[in-house]
Amino acid sequence: MLTHTVLSLCALTGGTLLLLGVLWDAFETMILSRRVSRGVRVTTLFYRATWRPWAAAARRMAPGRRRENVLTVYGPLSLVFLIALWAVSLVFAFALLQWGGDGVAGHGDRGFWTTVYMSGTTLFTLGLGDVVPKTTFARFLTVAETGTGFAFLALVISYLPVLSQAFSRREVSIALLDARAGSPPTCSELLRRHSLERAPDAVDTLLAEWERWSAEVLESHISFPVLAFYRSQHDNQSWVAALTTILDACALIIAAVPGGPVRGARLTFAMARHAVADMCNVLGQRPRPPQPDRLPHAELTRLRQTLELAGVPWEADEKAERQLAELRSMYEGHVNALAEFLVMPLPRWLPPAPARDNWQMTGRLL
Repeated sequence: MLTHTVLSLCALTGGTLLLLGVLWDAFETMILSRRVSRGVRVTTLFYRATWRPWAAAARRMAPGRRRENVLTVYGPLSLVFLIALWAVSLVFAFALLQWGGDGVAGHGDRGFWTTVYMSGTTLFTLGLGDVVPKTTFARFLTVAETGTGFAFLALVISYLPVLSQAFSRREVSIALLDARAGSPPTCSELLRRHSLERAPDAVDTLLAEWERWSAEVLESHISFPVLAFYRSQHDNQSWVAALTTILDACALIIAAVPGGPVRGARLTFAMARHAVADMCNVLGQRPRPPQPDRLPHAELTRLRQTLELAGVPWEADEKAERQLAELRSMYEGHVNALAEFLVMPLPRWLPPAPARDNWQMTGRLL
């Protein structure tokens, strides 16, 4: 008798803790619109346990479309499995409470798996009636679980469209960057195609748009961190590469382009750097500078020559180079950490030769 009482108390306690933990985790993930600093969460543990082996398997593949297809599946698929994990956890939580309360009546065995069966049919509102509650407490749990099932379904239905809309808004600007900075995007192409001589206001307007885009990415990806795993539809584009390209361009304008839109570049740099730094915190990544250096001295010389030929003025002195190095140190460690963790290659400062934009490689419409 004592053993049964102890088991009942353990089941009631475990069921209560599991129920509260799952409901709070779902609330933090789908409703709470701010970064959660608590490390031990169902969602956090789920992504830690699934992403690393998935990414490791993808890294064993050669870079290309096949690897990108494997990585692309993870974001949406992980969300499906996370929702399924929450649902299964809720079933077991209510089953523990029903079993601990010993309030289930039905034909045949009335053990734990019978309460799991009853909990499942209740959460998904099947209402078969072959196993029924027989006490006031059990009836209360049945009603509460039915309500939880309806509320959980409503949350999922409302959550998925919001997630899809945030992803679409992010990808629109990345797609627009194709013709503005090349595929993959590079800082040199962005500045060359927006020549300060021919269109002095074009860069300023572009940076203002990307300042807002960076703020939207920051807010949406803090609220819905799973969006970080959602990949762009083209293999040579990503939100990490887009942010890095904009940061590169802002750093170059601030440090070495006299007469450029410095004020707009500073504002956009601050917002974009804020975004990558916060995303590192959200994903639990520490900044680590890229190895080898993304812009060695020989590459910097080529960059200067390329931009000067395109009509972009350049301040070629040690002070400008030192300031550019200081600005790069503020964000390159963060974007490199994100790129390595998410398997999203960082863009170069100069485009690989030869390079064609995505729109030039798209097949004709018949």
